[in-house]
Amino acid sequence: MFVTPAAVVLGVFVVYPIVRTLWMSLHDWSLSGRNTEWVGLENYRQLVHDGRFWNAVRVTSVYTMFAVSAQLALGLALAYRLRQTTWLSSIVRSAYFFPTIAALSTMGLVWRFILDPQIGLINAWTGAVGLASPEWLRSTTWALPAVIVVGIWKNVGLTMLVIVSALQGVPPELEEAAQLDGANAWERFRHVLVPSIRPALLFVSVINTIASLQLFDLVFSMTRGGPLFRTETLVAYMYERGFRDFRFGYAAAISWVLFAVIMLVSVVQLRVFRDADVD
Repeated sequence: MFVTPAAVVLGVFVVYPIVRTLWMSLHDWSLSGRNTEWVGLENYRQLVHDGRFWNAVRVTSVYTMFAVSAQLALGLALAYRLRQTTWLSSIVRSAYFFPTIAALSTMGLVWRFILDPQIGLINAWTGAVGLASPEWLRSTTWALPAVIVVGIWKNVGLTMLVIVSALQGVPPELEEAAQLDGANAWERFRHVLVPSIRPALLFVSVINTIASLQLFDLVFSMTRGGPLFRTETLVAYMYERGFRDFRFGYAAAISWVLFAVIMLVSVVQLRVFRDADVD
């Protein structure tokens, strides 16, 4: 009785849309949804030969690989350094966490102005010391690295905070025992702390991976997928096909490919961490 209201909401706003998009991906779906033609797997077959789709896969993969790895490494390093609760560490933690609570699209617009070649602060600072700066978001070489750096800066605070909570939950007796056995700081970190917080590392790894694979608003607000599609992610491409070209069936097929990729990557991550726990 108590679960029914939540189950109804979940069914109407989550389960039904998921099933509906699967049905749409098998049709040539019109804007009104009235004139639809059954095409079976044709939308998926077109994806295989769609160069722009594979470019979006590449961009999304590169962003996810670098962003998730850097967020995990930096978050772990910051958490280890700031795990002691003092007034200074609390201020520093808050400073790192602040970008997380702001909307990603808002931060994208802010960084778009910061990286602007004419009025941006970055080019002003580098020019003041005599260094030449590229047009970051208009360069086919630097646009994607710029988006990756902003994504890392935006999300590393949450990773740090989760790991700080996990580190504070590790019994100090474990470190003390390792120190008495002659373990140095690195060995205590590697063999005591990291294994103890593996569930937290799994959590931030999975949620950061899913968020990176679904990246859209940061790209849309900073580069619109340009220049020359060098920053166009899968969700950005899906948006273009669905809401610019009105090919909703094709966009639904892209969404199901992305869903399959997220499920596969999540299962692999869970399996890797589970095997590590067994070891």
